[in-house]
Amino acid sequence: MSTRPEILEQLVERLGRHALLDDPAEMARYTSDWAGDRLGMPLAVVRPASTAEVAEVVTLCRRHAVRMVPQGGHTGLVAGALPEADGGELVISLERLNRIREIDPVNFTMTVDAGCVLETVKQAAAEHDCDFPLSLGAQGSCQIGGNIATNAGGLNVLRHGMMRQLVLGLEVVLPDGRIWDGLDALHKDNRGYALDQLLLGSEGTLGIVTAAVLRLCPLPDQSRTALLGLPSVEAVVDLYGLARRGCSDLLTAFELIPRRCIELAMEATPSLRDPMDAPHPWYVLMEVAATGPVDLGAMIEQLVEKGMERDLILDGVLAGSEAQAQQLWQFRESMLEGQRRRGEHLRTDISVPISTIPAFVDAASRAVMAESPDCEIIAYGHAGDGNLHFNILPPRDMAEADKRDHLHALETTLFEVLDGFGGSLSAEHGIGRTKQAAYLARLSPVERELAEGIKALFDPDGLMNPGRILPAPKA
Repeated sequence: MSTRPEILEQLVERLGRHALLDDPAEMARYTSDWAGDRLGMPLAVVRPASTAEVAEVVTLCRRHAVRMVPQGGHTGLVAGALPEADGGELVISLERLNRIREIDPVNFTMTVDAGCVLETVKQAAAEHDCDFPLSLGAQGSCQIGGNIATNAGGLNVLRHGMMRQLVLGLEVVLPDGRIWDGLDALHKDNRGYALDQLLLGSEGTLGIVTAAVLRLCPLPDQSRTALLGLPSVEAVVDLYGLARRGCSDLLTAFELIPRRCIELAMEATPSLRDPMDAPHPWYVLMEVAATGPVDLGAMIEQLVEKGMERDLILDGVLAGSEAQAQQLWQFRESMLEGQRRRGEHLRTDISVPISTIPAFVDAASRAVMAESPDCEIIAYGHAGDGNLHFNILPPRDMAEADKRDHLHALETTLFEVLDGFGGSLSAEHGIGRTKQAAYLARLSPVERELAEGIKALFDPDGLMNPGRILPAPKA
């Protein structure tokens, strides 16, 4: 077997010196994610600029038995794209694969490189009076390839579905270096196995996505946003039922926000002011959008009127302009920064049937508080699709050295409650390494056999993002 320095020399020879980073200072930004999680330092970081160059890199890695870690915009939260501490993994950054290849506004599709930033894709679609509806808090830095690898969800899932519903075709470099060109822009295609669907959500363990055909929709020419104060989680779910029926498919977002998150948002962004005259236990941030002669103002006002008649809504703010709508959405964005400033805490990404959200929040809160009375629970999320982020801040006076074990114990308790509701421990962030043990503990023997069989078929050498989702093969 060739030594590792040889592969670095060959990468420089084939891709150019500018494509390879092997200085620890230069590689530092590729070793942590948005939340600040960090594991180790890679063998090197290689930045191919084309699909052919990605194939060159993968072929060399297989030849030298070097483990590969595909990496997008560093916004993952399950350690799926962070390099191991042993220095033996090669990070393959797709940031230079960033071309918009084609936009077809009649077919409502666009073909893009995997390294395109989501915000750039959305802007390019808008220039053709189209919309790519995936909406994430990290859309200014996350990349399409990462969105595909993790089957990203976000704010608009209840109307447009997850990334799985927004991809028509893929181009993929397989673990042996071959290129699979599946860039079909067909809205209906029933030819056998849907191989692209296997890659969606596979977290870079089956191959490296280098390009995709995305499904577009008409660009909305009007929207209405409201922040509503509610007395309970039960009222939130009841209001969602009214909104889903009254607004139908025009409902694009329905976010559940506790009072504590409003406070965290104002702490993180001092320019924000309390949105209502009095605080309320729970809030809903909702949005409707449409194209054409639809009176969204009357629609949302009628919904608020019904909600107040049924004592579901205590107060509310309706945005009268785009600037006001952006300010309301700032609460949703800033509360994440407010949590991060509190230091290490438990981040979860779970889902339950929408109808069981109130019972789950109650049961999970009681179970967690019984074990840690001084912790702080922050449960928020996409109520319209059952996705909750049931996060836990450890007691303020707890020693830093004790926090990780304490939070892990609380996560175990939370997942046990979740099992009783038939929920999922990963709604949209994936498994990575962080959730692997909990995921494997809940896999049936049949599911595990099938999953391991798929991995072995695509990646028999076990070099493609090993140790994510499934355990790494033994040496």
